[in-house]
Amino acid sequence: MTITDTSAALGVPPAAPADAVAFFTGRLTFQADVSDVRTSLDSGHPGFVLVDSRGAAGWQQGHVPGALHLPTADIPARAPGLLDPAVPVITYCWGPGCDGATRAALALARLGYRVKEMIGGIEYWIREGFAIDTVGGIEQRPADPLTSPIGSVTCAC
Repeated sequence: MTITDTSAALGVPPAAPADAVAFFTGRLTFQADVSDVRTSLDSGHPGFVLVDSRGAAGWQQGHVPGALHLPTADIPARAPGLLDPAVPVITYCWGPGCDGATRAALALARLGYRVKEMIGGIEYWIREGFAIDTVGGIEQRPADPLTSPIGSVTCAC
């Protein structure tokens, strides 16, 4: 009897290392997490434009400081006048239950932009305790302890 016969987690064995390298490189090619986006923005020279692809109501509720508001439906008409094709774009939307950032990234890629999506969206940005820009100014809440089993510690991966 092998471990894959007794382990639910290994019922399908892990990929060969070369296949794993290709898969995980692919994921990181297309996605960035909120902590890495924040660190990059805080540097003052992120090397990308962060695009909030939500509608006006979501934008007004709160958005990542420094993000560009470009709803997905407006991308074909407005992106060429707002974005430099030489600068990568990172998109975000509500959160993991929403594919708005994916749809925005696809629309931008179809126009020739190099693009990633910020996994977790504004939901995980807020849950990490990062500041948001609202109509009332900058707001920041404590990190959600439910996102970390050891309290309000953010991922320092």
